[in-house]
Amino acid sequence: MTGKRSLIERYVLPAALKVAGQKHVLSVRDGIILNMPFMLIGSFFLIFAYLPIPAWASMMAGLFGDAWRDKLLYPVKATYDIMAIISSFGIAYRLAEKYRTIDPLTSGAMALVAFIMTIPQHTLFAPVEGAAQQIVDGVIPMNLVGSQGLFVAIVISLMSTEIYRFISGRNLVIHMPEGVPPAVAKSFLALIPGFCVLAVVLLLRLAVEASPFGDINTMISTIIGIPMHHVGGTLPGMIFSVILIGVLWTLGLHGDAIVLVFIQPVWLSNMTENLEAFQHNQPVPHIITQQFYDLWIAPGGTGALLGLVIFMLLRSRSVQMKQLGKIAAPGALFNISEPMVFGIPLVMNPWFFLPFILTPVVLVLVTWTAMSLGWVAPPAGIALPFTTPIFFSGYLATGGHISGSVLQAVNLGISMVIYYPFFRAWDNLKWREEQEAISSAEKNAAESGLVAGGERQARI
Repeated sequence: MTGKRSLIERYVLPAALKVAGQKHVLSVRDGIILNMPFMLIGSFFLIFAYLPIPAWASMMAGLFGDAWRDKLLYPVKATYDIMAIISSFGIAYRLAEKYRTIDPLTSGAMALVAFIMTIPQHTLFAPVEGAAQQIVDGVIPMNLVGSQGLFVAIVISLMSTEIYRFISGRNLVIHMPEGVPPAVAKSFLALIPGFCVLAVVLLLRLAVEASPFGDINTMISTIIGIPMHHVGGTLPGMIFSVILIGVLWTLGLHGDAIVLVFIQPVWLSNMTENLEAFQHNQPVPHIITQQFYDLWIAPGGTGALLGLVIFMLLRSRSVQMKQLGKIAAPGALFNISEPMVFGIPLVMNPWFFLPFILTPVVLVLVTWTAMSLGWVAPPAGIALPFTTPIFFSGYLATGGHISGSVLQAVNLGISMVIYYPFFRAWDNLKWREEQEAISSAEKNAAESGLVAGGERQARI
C-alpha cells in the first residue's frame, strides 16, 4: 500500500490538483455540493420506502394504506428530483464568487432562468392507467430538472456566467445614478447581460428543436443510447456500460438513468429467462442480468462505494471524511450512493475518477469469470429490491447459494484494495487543510490576544 500511495502522490495527484484547482471545475464541484444536505435527507426516506423486509411493507400498508410508499417518497421527489435546479444556481453563484467582478446572486438567478429556458414545457400524460398518453402543455417535466438534467444545468450555468462576465467586463451595462438602492442598481446592471444570455440560449434551443432530437436532453440521451441498445448482455457490453455509467456520473450526468434505460430491457429479459429455467430446475442461461449489476458490481451503489465508506469510517484522519462516512454509511449499506457522489464529491473530482471507473470494470471481470466457470451460482432471476444489503442479496439472488454471498465479500475486498491509495491521498489532503485552518485560527487568536494586551498596557 505504501508503494502505491507514494506513486499516486508523486505522479497522479499533482495532475489531479492542477485540474481540481481550475475555476470552472471548482465551481461545478462546489455548486453541486449545495444539493448534499437535501440528498442526505432524501436518502433516509428512500431507505425507509424500500426496506427489503416484507413485514415492513405489510405493516405500513396496514397503517397508512396501499399508497404509503408514494407518500413516503414525497421528500425524495422534493430533494432528488430538483437537483439540476439547485445545481444551476449554485454553480453559477460559485463561479461568480471566484471571479469577484460580477454579482454572485444575479449570476445564479440568471443561470437558473437560462436552464429553465432549455426545458420543453410539455410532457406525456395518461388520464387513467392503460389509456393512451396525451401531450400536456405548460408543465415542466420533473425528470429534466432532476439528475437527468444535471449535465445541461452544468453547461448552461458555466456558459451564462461567462457571457455575463464578458458583457460586464466591457462595461455594456446600465448604470443607475447615486442614491438608487443597491438592489435596484444591481438589477439594472444585469439587464443587458441577461438579455444576451437568454438570446444565446434561445438560439441554441431553436437550433436543437430544428434537429431530429427536439430538445437538448433528448439529444444527449439519444447519442449516448444508440450504441447501448446493441451491446445487450454481453461481457464487452457490460464493461462498456459500467465505464460509460462511471464517466457520465463524474461529469455530472445521472449515468444509471441514461445508460440503463437502453440496456435494462435486455437485462430484464435475461432475468425472466433465468427465472423460468430456475423454476424448472434447468441451468440458467444468462449471467448478465439486472441483479448481476445491482448486487455484485455496485455494492454501496454506483462505483462500488461501500468499501470507500468503510475506510472513511475506520481509517480517516480528516474530521470531514469521518463525519461524511458516518452520514453516508446508512445509504451505502442499502446501495444508495448519492450522498457519497455529491458529498465528497465524486462529480468533477479528478482524484477519484480512476478508481470510480476502474473498480466496476474489475468487478465485472471477476464476477463474470467466477460465474462462467461455475465457481459461483449465477443470478436465478429472482427480483430483489436494489436496496437489499450485501451478503443477504447474494444468497437470495442465486436461489439460496452461499457462493453468491462469498463472491460479494470478495468483490468488496477488491473494491477496498483499489480505493485505498486514493482514499488515503485524499484524506491526507483534507487533514492537512484542517490542520492549516486550525493553525491559522490559533495564530489569529494569538495575534488578537497580543493586540488586546498591548492596548491594556497602553491604557495603564
